[in-house]
Amino acid sequence: MLVKELMASPVITVKSNNTLEHVAKIMIKNRIGCLPVVDNEGKMLGIITEAEFTAEKSTFPFSRVNAPKLFGKWMLKENIEDMYKSAKTMKAEEIMNTSYVYVDKDDSVFDLLNIMIDNNVFRMPVLKDGKPVGIITRHDLLKLIIDSGHQT
Repeated sequence: MLVKELMASPVITVKSNNTLEHVAKIMIKNRIGCLPVVDNEGKMLGIITEAEFTAEKSTFPFSRVNAPKLFGKWMLKENIEDMYKSAKTMKAEEIMNTSYVYVDKDDSVFDLLNIMIDNNVFRMPVLKDGKPVGIITRHDLLKLIIDSGHQT
């Protein structure tokens, strides 16, 4: 089976200059966990996932001490709500992941699974000529169980 038989399509995208408020609204409205970020010609520039809206551990410069960062800033208990409020006007390009992995729509499920395992990712854009044509997630793999010849 090929990726194009399992992927969700058409894909919803955002532009790099869209605000995070806009991005969050689209993700919530459509109940999706990632959005490809594209240029004006529709070419993939990066991806925003739910992970970009949560804190990550980061090391202080010249230190071994870790602390949480959110939207590229050090996070303190007292300012968490303010950080989310101020992030509303940030642009997608400021937090998008530009080192994303992707699959081609004609890749096999075997290739897809290997890429997911090797890169520890749960969702990936499906590209054709550098443009997103779909999204494939672990959830889409459930189709392999129900589409195996016995549909109800």
